[in-house]
Amino acid sequence: MDQRDEQEFAEYFAARRDAVRRTAYLLCGDWHKADDLAQTAFVALHRRWRKVRDRQALDAYVRRSVVRAMIDETRRPWRRERQTEVLPESASTEGDIGTAVATRSALLDGLSRVPPRQRAVLVLRYLEGLDVAATAETLKCTEGTVKSQTSRGLAALRESLGDTLDDLRSGL
Repeated sequence: MDQRDEQEFAEYFAARRDAVRRTAYLLCGDWHKADDLAQTAFVALHRRWRKVRDRQALDAYVRRSVVRAMIDETRRPWRRERQTEVLPESASTEGDIGTAVATRSALLDGLSRVPPRQRAVLVLRYLEGLDVAATAETLKCTEGTVKSQTSRGLAALRESLGDTLDDLRSGL
């Protein structure tokens, strides 16, 4: 890559790294994994920077890379973490923490228990604000698949939230 390309990539990276990291966190629920996913996406973009024709589509390319990296990560059995019933140190949602923080914590916790593909659809649709067509394009699937994964993902989220959902509704 020549100096001009490196400069353009550095400017894009500086402008978008926080947003990409936030999206990755919403997908995986762990800031350390989010950093890894964002790094994977930016490395892939850097490798193909000279071949990118449409600079307006960079966000879509990086978003797709993050989603694919997250899904690939869940498929690697040697890297899977084991879930436990009780965590040694859990964050407290009681006391002086505001309702907004408690709601966010409950939603992120519930979202972490939704299957990866459905979680990706929910994050892209409701947290990234993409429509069905853009989500389908990002995930390289049909709009019908996005709709069915959205429906199943919302059902799984409702199920994982359980009684917390009623608490959240009454707090709104």
